[in-house]
Amino acid sequence: MSVGLLILTHNSIGQTLYDTAVAVIGNASLPTRVLVASMDCDTDEMLEQVRINLQKLNTGQGVLILTDMYGATPSNIASELLNPSRVLVSGINLPMLVRVMNYPDLELNDLAEKAISGGQEGILALTARGD
Repeated sequence: MSVGLLILTHNSIGQTLYDTAVAVIGNASLPTRVLVASMDCDTDEMLEQVRINLQKLNTGQGVLILTDMYGATPSNIASELLNPSRVLVSGINLPMLVRVMNYPDLELNDLAEKAISGGQEGILALTARGD
């Protein structure tokens, strides 16, 4: 058994990131569901969809929820369903997701820390060096 992964984002952001991460690492290492919360979604209906998917994903190890932006609809919906067996990390990016998928045996809180470190360490500012 492993931690479940729920990706909840606007539009196709989550599915695109997930498909790309699978292509990069070669497999889907965690039980995962990707849901879309459109800008005009019925939040009550979306809340129920998320609740159902969280129940399906939790096999006893908890569920890591990744959303695209803190304070936006996906994050707000996920926040309503938090409990000790669920951790929400906002600001999903490809380095974060690849890091998470590379550590399928970690416990929930450790996996959340990997998500945060992967996301942060994957953001770099590069400048050209002067000759």
